[in-house]
Amino acid sequence: MSSEHEYVNEKRRSFQAEGARVAPGDDYAGRQVDLLQTASLRLGDKAPDFTQDSTQGSIHLYEWMGDSWAVLFSHPADFTPVCTTELGMVARLKQEFDKRNVKVIGLSVDPLFRHDMWARDIAETQGVELNFPLLADADRRVAQLYDMIHPNAHATETVRSVFVIDPQKTVRLIHTYPVSTGRNFDEVLRVIDSLQLTDDHKVATPANWKAGDDVVILPSIRNQEADKLFPKGYRELKPYFRMTPQPNIEPAGQEPPPGDGGPAK
Repeated sequence: MSSEHEYVNEKRRSFQAEGARVAPGDDYAGRQVDLLQTASLRLGDKAPDFTQDSTQGSIHLYEWMGDSWAVLFSHPADFTPVCTTELGMVARLKQEFDKRNVKVIGLSVDPLFRHDMWARDIAETQGVELNFPLLADADRRVAQLYDMIHPNAHATETVRSVFVIDPQKTVRLIHTYPVSTGRNFDEVLRVIDSLQLTDDHKVATPANWKAGDDVVILPSIRNQEADKLFPKGYRELKPYFRMTPQPNIEPAGQEPPPGDGGPAK
C-alpha cells in the first residue's frame, strides 16, 4: 500500500495539468517557494495575525475571530486520506465548537482551486459538507508565521499542527502530530473545556479529566479561602492536593453548556 507521501505526490502529478487549465493565473501553482527561518511559537505568545485566502473568502484572523476562541489546524496537502477524515470530523463537531464559542479554521499549502475540488471529495466520502474555512496558504505565509513546516519531517509540507487561541489572541495550546497519525478532536474539545473552566475558577484539571469530573484546587489557595470559593466542599488528600466537584455545575447535577462564551480572564 502506498504511503501518504506517495499518495500526495501522485495526486499532485495528476492535478498539475488540470491546475494549469483550471487556474492558469494562479501565481502559486508550481512555484518554488522560499522558506524563511522562523521562531517557534510558545504557549502564552500572541498569536500572529494574518490575512489569507480561504474557501470562505479572505480571512483576517483577528477580525474573523472577534471575541471568540479559535482552533487553527494544518494539513500536509490536499487530497490526502487522513486529512480528509479529519476535516470531515471537524465539520461533524462544529456544533460542539459553537457551544464553546470556538471558531475553527483549517490550513493547507495547496491553492484555492484544489481546496474547492477537495471539498467535494470530503462531502462525498465523509457525508458532511465543509462548514468552516480552509486557508489556501500556497505562499506558506501562515505556515511560516506558525512554524508549521519542519524541514526534517518534510521540506515544504506542513506537519499536523493544532493551535488553540483565546479571545485575547493568546496561544493556549500547541499540538504537533506526525503525518501518519490523525488527530483526536475530542481531546481538543476536552482541553478547551479545561481552559475555559480554569480561566473562570481557581482550579486545575487532573489526568484524563473530562467535563463533569472533580477538579483540583490550586495549591496557592489556602483552606480558609477554599471554604468560601468551593461551597460544595473538598477532599484534602495532601496539604497541596485537594479535590472538589466541578464548580460550574449546578447543584442538581445539570451541567451548563461547555464554556461560558466569554473571553478568558
